[in-house]
Amino acid sequence: MTDNQKIHRVINFIGKPVLIGLFVAATLMLVFPEFRGQSSNDASDEPMDLRDRNLTSGWTGPVSYSSAVSRAAPSVVNIYTRTVTKAAKHPLLNDPFFGRLYNRQQRRIESSLGSGVIMQSDGFIMTNHHVIDGADQILVLLYDGRTAAAVVVGTDAETDLAVLKINASQLQPISIGEPAQARIGDVVLAIGNPFGVGQTVTQGIVSATQRNGIGLNTFENFIQTDADINPGNSGGALVDAYGNLLAINTASLNQSGSAGISFAIPADSAEKVLKDIIQYGRVIRGWLGMDAFPLTPQTSKQLNIAVNHGLLVRAVSKGGPSHRVGIQANDIVISINGSPVTDRHTSVSQIADVMPGKTIELEILRQGKTFDVTAVAGIRPPR
Repeated sequence: MTDNQKIHRVINFIGKPVLIGLFVAATLMLVFPEFRGQSSNDASDEPMDLRDRNLTSGWTGPVSYSSAVSRAAPSVVNIYTRTVTKAAKHPLLNDPFFGRLYNRQQRRIESSLGSGVIMQSDGFIMTNHHVIDGADQILVLLYDGRTAAAVVVGTDAETDLAVLKINASQLQPISIGEPAQARIGDVVLAIGNPFGVGQTVTQGIVSATQRNGIGLNTFENFIQTDADINPGNSGGALVDAYGNLLAINTASLNQSGSAGISFAIPADSAEKVLKDIIQYGRVIRGWLGMDAFPLTPQTSKQLNIAVNHGLLVRAVSKGGPSHRVGIQANDIVISINGSPVTDRHTSVSQIADVMPGKTIELEILRQGKTFDVTAVAGIRPPR
């Protein structure tokens, strides 16, 4: 046997098993993708961008929200206020002798802090009403270290919101999310200036939506979260995992054992306040001109009323929308625009959301009989 023949026999002996092995390996990798190792091109030390990943893939590893913070943080500002108050007058100042020595009334300067959110690139900022209420001077500290004096464009105490304006260039307005789509369990980030230590981010989840009856504001539709909202966070941003604004942080329960219960005003409510204040100088809401309180099963039993839900009218404003359509004291409003009345807060907000001049359909129960009336919403008087 020649040398060439020996070489061919060796190649045939070794080559066939190798080719079969390669074929089997390729087939296995095609059928079972998990056998494929991650290529070096796919590896990255960068934080995961949640927007670019498929969250339904079942991936359960640790997540960084740095991309969301980087997107939202430049739109959150620190707010510092100064209020000049008159100091209490000492009784000795009434004495003619001491009064001549201290003939000037003493003044005291009080400072407080909060947070705000840049809503428009032309300098409109939203914060809480209680952050700037009564302030003589308002200073805004931007993310890039610049400071600017702010003026109050308008406030709405009924939602605890206020609109400020600064003159500054290259402002980054926050991206608005969809608070109506927020679900219990969604991850949220609170960005603000707690205790004046500087911009800080805390993380939590959406604990509840459409919270009302808390007693903080007239109109309540809070997103509840367990993200820490400490003094100084008020007026800051509650953002989703992508850095979009879900709500304006407003308050926490300060009761023993109430840690992790904080509230924020949904972004769509804040946008309504912003637009109205810019356009009209105040928030325009619908009004029916009636004073009513919610029925409970106990109240219905005491009054011998056949229904146990609705609003029992106590008084009607003379000449108001309700008065003009014949609504009287002791009438019961059992539905508004076809929706049953279940609680006072929801109904008040439902009426307020109707633009003045638009109609509201009311179902009324009077002395055991029901009838419908169509009222034209008036303008809710300023509070």
